[in-house]
Amino acid sequence: MLWEDIKKGVYCEGLTEETVSNTSEMYELIKRGTRNRHVGSTSMNKESSRSHSVLTTIIESKSNKEGLWNVKVSRFHIIDLAGSEWAKLTSAGGEWLKEAGMINKSLSALGHVINSLVDLSEGKARHIHYWDSKLTFLLRDSLGGNSKTVIIANISPSAISYGETLSTLKFA
Repeated sequence: MLWEDIKKGVYCEGLTEETVSNTSEMYELIKRGTRNRHVGSTSMNKESSRSHSVLTTIIESKSNKEGLWNVKVSRFHIIDLAGSEWAKLTSAGGEWLKEAGMINKSLSALGHVINSLVDLSEGKARHIHYWDSKLTFLLRDSLGGNSKTVIIANISPSAISYGETLSTLKFA
């Protein structure tokens, strides 16, 4: 469940929050998080992500100049979006099919938010539906705020994956 706090911002109750002070500690934390990813095998992918994976890092820098502290705080999100695989190509059924539907719903909400932000930047009056998914609500400051976003799309050269690859590239 996502919550909002004046001091913390948006957060997810029950998740682990840890303090690291160097790159090797951060790398160990990322490796531990990677081991906790939900993956499963489908007809298209041996290790298909079955849920989004989110790592939020709060980077804080402090400097003291003439007795005055300058503190800068930034959020850095690394997100592995679970793929929107076509159900008929994955041979998914039961819980896998239900998970795929939830993944598609989340990706669709993200796409709608991005399209609305593009419309807004072009001067069109739009309401941004950040509340349509937990992912878009969590990322609302990153998507609509003063930030930079990079998308790395995982695609396949295989002819059987043409539709999936095209869909992924259009989304990105």
